[in-house]
Amino acid sequence: MESNPTLYIVPTPIGNLDDITQRALTVLGQVDLICCEDTRHSGKLFSHFGISTKTVSVHDHNERQRAAWIISKLEAGENIALVSDAGTPLISDPGYHLVSQVRQAGFTVVPLPGPCAATTALCAAGLPSDRFSFEGFLPPKSNARQTKLAELLQEPRTMIFYEAPRRIKDTLADIIEVMGPERPVVIARELTKTFETIEGRPASELLEWVNEDDNRTRGEMVLMIAGFKASDDTLPLQTVKMLELLAKELPLKKAAAITAEIMGHKKNALYKFGLEQGW
Repeated sequence: MESNPTLYIVPTPIGNLDDITQRALTVLGQVDLICCEDTRHSGKLFSHFGISTKTVSVHDHNERQRAAWIISKLEAGENIALVSDAGTPLISDPGYHLVSQVRQAGFTVVPLPGPCAATTALCAAGLPSDRFSFEGFLPPKSNARQTKLAELLQEPRTMIFYEAPRRIKDTLADIIEVMGPERPVVIARELTKTFETIEGRPASELLEWVNEDDNRTRGEMVLMIAGFKASDDTLPLQTVKMLELLAKELPLKKAAAITAEIMGHKKNALYKFGLEQGW
């Protein structure tokens, strides 16, 4: 333990309880207080490992208010741990506001390494892992989801999302609509648990695979999409958007000429592209 009052960020297993680290158990057993996303959920884990440390709830709806109280505990010399329901806190989980305020108050924040569904899935996905983008959850409604996917259409890095089982079919359908049926996609579900499944196929084939068995829509899910691979004639998304907007107000030739001058592309290529789009 640190000699000064410290907030510890402690990852917990995402499924298999054997994945908890010895350091995590030591910290959780020695701190004065554990902040939990859900005290009842974490209580089962603590009971399994014989941890009797006092707990308090810190979640999305009370985090900002709890922060001042937690800082007062640090000022009183107490050591505190932060856990989420599973995995590493702050990764699509509460904790950002607390950590930010604790650091601003001048206290030490010590992160422990440990389980994280996003990186666990990426390691076995067979997609490029040298550069990747963690995007959290996609919007729950199709229109907003398609808008977000369109923004990421030319993202060159592997994209990692968390997704709810009840939305996985609709999300795959939106990926097909926006990014095309051939875009490689990987689903990792029930990681570290008994029915762990990691399946990767072109988006359209993966949707067919999911539809074959309802069990494939169950459990916690990580969704990974291969990054965009540009060809020599691929137009950047910003260029396409500019051409589209100008073409709504001007003749296509004029719109292509203005876009070419601003964005540095060939006018004829832009004009041809606009014709293909029916602008």
